[in-house]
Amino acid sequence: MIDPTVKDKIDQWLTGNYDHEVKAEIQQLIDTKQEEALVDAFYKDLEFGTGGLRGIMGVGSNRINKYTIGAATQGIANYLKKTFPNKPLSAAIAHDSRNNSDVFAKVTAEVLSANGIKVYLFEALRATPELSYAIRTLGCDTGVVLTASHNPKEYNGYKAYWNDGAQVIAPHDKNIIEEVNAIQSVDDILFEGNKELIELIGEDIDTQYIEEVTNLSLSKEIIQKQKDLKIVFSPIHGTGITLVPQLLSSFGFENVTIVEEQATPDGNFPTVVYPNPEEKEAMTLAVAKAKEIDADLVMATDPDADRVGIAVKNHKGDFQLLNGNQTGALLVHYILSAYKEQGLLKGNEFAVKTIVTTELITDICANNEVEMFDVLTGFKFIAGLIRDNEGKKKYLVGGEESYGYLISDLVRDKDALASCAFIAEMAAYFKEKGDSLFDTLIKLYQTHGFYKEALVSLKREGKKGQDEIKQMMADFRANPPKEIAGEKLVTIKDYQSSQEKNLSTGQSKTIDLPSSNVIQFFTEKGSKISMRPSGTEPKIKFYVGVKGILNDNKDFDSEELTLNKKIDALMNSLGL
Repeated sequence: MIDPTVKDKIDQWLTGNYDHEVKAEIQQLIDTKQEEALVDAFYKDLEFGTGGLRGIMGVGSNRINKYTIGAATQGIANYLKKTFPNKPLSAAIAHDSRNNSDVFAKVTAEVLSANGIKVYLFEALRATPELSYAIRTLGCDTGVVLTASHNPKEYNGYKAYWNDGAQVIAPHDKNIIEEVNAIQSVDDILFEGNKELIELIGEDIDTQYIEEVTNLSLSKEIIQKQKDLKIVFSPIHGTGITLVPQLLSSFGFENVTIVEEQATPDGNFPTVVYPNPEEKEAMTLAVAKAKEIDADLVMATDPDADRVGIAVKNHKGDFQLLNGNQTGALLVHYILSAYKEQGLLKGNEFAVKTIVTTELITDICANNEVEMFDVLTGFKFIAGLIRDNEGKKKYLVGGEESYGYLISDLVRDKDALASCAFIAEMAAYFKEKGDSLFDTLIKLYQTHGFYKEALVSLKREGKKGQDEIKQMMADFRANPPKEIAGEKLVTIKDYQSSQEKNLSTGQSKTIDLPSSNVIQFFTEKGSKISMRPSGTEPKIKFYVGVKGILNDNKDFDSEELTLNKKIDALMNSLGL
């Protein structure tokens, strides 16, 4: 039996001013008695999470389609006009290679222009970081990129940006949602665009972006010596192909091999199960090509090119994928080392990571006497911190464990385009010193401690799944364990209540971050377990981090095995 509230919403779509094809598809679901599919499609409206609007494409208020895209865009337009009542408004729009992304980008442009807002629309697919760059370069009030990042092909999404080139954060995100929720009818959405207000952009922005990123290079002379560094790159059928090869060339790298099977943009992502460089399977073709040509470095970007995964040769000569924590730590180490070496550190610099990212970065920053900030998960919070410190402190580098990094503040979102260039520069820098990136990582472990992290994601789809996730978080809050795998719990951080509790003393203190549905457990042996529902996927994520000692690089394998067993024990103790 379908809930009356859900049934009312279905009836609104059947009787409202929606396309005939949409109504026919809904009626077919009703006629074939697909009640679960109907409930999942209509039981709620899509909401902005850590990455904006994201969901499965299809009919319904809980799906990505012309109407949910239109409502979100109308909400943004209404909010902009209220926020800047006497200002000519403008927006930039980009889209990735996903199926329907170009269609949804056109819908977004038409709705904004119908509301009297000037639109700069990229003429073809472009990466998310270039959209962020375009907003700032063109002086826009907002921006939108149509992408579902690294999700499966059935998904699409909508990332909304503010005038600083960062994804919208409080209060704008909540205010936009209020405006969207205030739209009572599809008739409130202005779909008839004004062509005179839509301007196509492309090559000029590409050229400016490449020039400005190239000017950030810290090791130009070393790159000249290592210009033949063997690099393999794959865009995994996404937008990375638009600028990564050009950036590598602009930086001075002359020996770049593209994985041809994945070079053509394709929303069906035919060579992979998931277009996600975090997945070993997605990197298979790139690693195979690297073995074939004996490459120094493998890089692959996700469909909208805001995340990058890498593989390097390990101490056994085999190609090994590095996780987001390892790559992030290496980048922070490289940037701070290069700045220090060149006498560029003035004392007002800072780096940023998210609360679930490795504490190795904290140690690296401390060792270089560079301030480090923790923020909530989501790159918009890193961008917010950059904005808050403009004119006071200099942002150098930041990142998150989920393969997103930002060097300098040219854009205000994670940037795999520039990251690819700097990862290649980093590889050249350490190779010139006689070390591979894996050698460098081991040296970091010897200096700061052997940090090891793992992530477990439990998928829980639909309304039933969301209810299960809510219950899991409620149980952890109400009944936290006294110990995990024999390790006594000493601290609990609950970011929803903004309270950090010392279990030994019973004392609590306030966490100076916005409220968020995250819980962290810290044990007496230095282990850290973080739990949070995903803001962009139907998942609950568990981040487990442990720390050991690596006195000799010969002990790497045995110590890694010990840490892996420790992680497994912690996960098993939590029932994962």
